[in-house]
Amino acid sequence: MSDELRIAVLGVGMMGAFHVDALSKRVRGAKVTVVNDFLADKAAEVAGAVDARVESDPIAAINDPDVDAVLLASPGDAHAEQLNACLDRGIPVLCEKPLTTDIRSAYAIVQKERALGKQLIQVGFMRRFDPEYVALQKLIAGGGLGNPLIVHCTHRNPAVGDHFNSEYMIRDSVVHEVDSVRFLLGEEITSIEVIKGAATSSAPHGTHDPMLVIFETESGAIVTDEIFVRTGVAYEVRTEVVGEKGSALIGLDQNLQAKSTDGRWGGAITPSFVERFGQAYDVELQRWVDAAEAGTIDGASAWDGYAAVAVCEAGVLSLRSGAKFHVHLVGSTVASIEPEEPHAGIQAPDLEGAWP
Repeated sequence: MSDELRIAVLGVGMMGAFHVDALSKRVRGAKVTVVNDFLADKAAEVAGAVDARVESDPIAAINDPDVDAVLLASPGDAHAEQLNACLDRGIPVLCEKPLTTDIRSAYAIVQKERALGKQLIQVGFMRRFDPEYVALQKLIAGGGLGNPLIVHCTHRNPAVGDHFNSEYMIRDSVVHEVDSVRFLLGEEITSIEVIKGAATSSAPHGTHDPMLVIFETESGAIVTDEIFVRTGVAYEVRTEVVGEKGSALIGLDQNLQAKSTDGRWGGAITPSFVERFGQAYDVELQRWVDAAEAGTIDGASAWDGYAAVAVCEAGVLSLRSGAKFHVHLVGSTVASIEPEEPHAGIQAPDLEGAWP
């Protein structure tokens, strides 16, 4: 391995291009050497800005001799094949969520990595590196709030494309709250229920936006998550934890506050995820690079990615049926995902004994 960790970035849309810029300008000990994207012009543009090469085949990019590690910002349905290629070569990989797009392939990745005897996969849940989330987790772990009883989450975007339907909202947005709750409370989510109300007029026909998602955890804590991705206002992510001895709230987004002679006061709300979590992304990348050089990971693991996939898939089943679904993660296997009460027209997948 060279003095710098040579990285192939697969997928250079908005997120991937952001990572290439960070790795090239703000992260120590890293160099982007290979870029891959199904859009050749976009790959050439991003690669040209950082003096990297374009490789049109993602698997060839992973196996390139000038690559020591891989960052996956490709579409989720490509992750299983690409992660398998990284494991086959035995190189570190930072995989943006989701780990994969279904439970079985996600668990197969977990099993394959375990068979290698070392952790190579880190999943890109950047909130674990945000100073406010880190402080809240330490407060909870130290007993500062007593036993956590209720968590309230809010996740809002100003606008998204029409492809962002109800199921996509669960898999792409609610997934962050799934991991945040597991990170903050240090326990698994055991059930999920999706409540659909009146939709905003800006939502495409058939899309339920906003929605209220309710989790329960192993200890019996209740979590509410408002997901609203077409507010027309700003990017807002807040989390409040209510415990036996107090409560704590993060994400108020209180930047510069100004008062004027016309009797007005206020400030600016973050317009996108870059302003809200840009620092967290940079910290995540630096710690991943440092950990990869040391032969380990420093963040969410493949198991964390798999657990998030399982909860979100149960959430999609709840969205479709209106039922509350239980998620049972038992040791190294999934026992089942099952509805609290059977609903006509939907059958929960029988996952018991499904794993090799």
